[in-house]
Amino acid sequence: DLPTCLLCVCLTGSVYCEETTIDSIPALPQETAYLYARFNKIKSIKTKDFADIQKATLKVIDLTGNLIEEIEDGAFSKLLLLEALLLAENRLTRIPALPPKLQLFNANNNRIKNKGIKANAFKKLNNLSYLYLTHNVLEKVPPQIPDTLRVLHLQFNNITSITDDTFCKANDTSYIRDCMDEIRMEGNPIILAKFPNSFICLKMLPFGRYY
Repeated sequence: DLPTCLLCVCLTGSVYCEETTIDSIPALPQETAYLYARFNKIKSIKTKDFADIQKATLKVIDLTGNLIEEIEDGAFSKLLLLEALLLAENRLTRIPALPPKLQLFNANNNRIKNKGIKANAFKKLNNLSYLYLTHNVLEKVPPQIPDTLRVLHLQFNNITSITDDTFCKANDTSYIRDCMDEIRMEGNPIILAKFPNSFICLKMLPFGRYY
């Protein structure tokens, strides 16, 4: 019955609002589990945008290719079952508070700097497996990456150095990061060969420049 379903395509549990030129998050049916609103003109995300639907239903939100500059911290944090959040190709300078069950976060091709990432932004995300931050303006690897992470993409940022604690634990030489399968750092000014002790806990070396 929602006007949203006249403009968008609503199937059981899914709402497709792709390339419709909407400039804000539309009202969603209560049972929405998957929202695809790619390539529109959305500029900001408010906490109220998802306040009226059942927070235990949303699993995927894809807002790739919009004009998003600002996201209120409470916009996603209470979406208790959200597994995938895709915000690539927007204009973000900071990462909002993220929901606890998130498995995939993609913020490629934005304008994110380290000052726009809280120190504990990823620390408690114990299901996070895929983190994509390619083509931003990061000066260093985001802190406190969870042990569950399998894939980390940081290509084409401004990263110049890493520490022994970035991926490993300098005070625990027996620590192994078992889940990590891929770290990509090509296109950064860092020369990875200068930081050999930073990789001793990894199963394989990061992709990047070593000379």
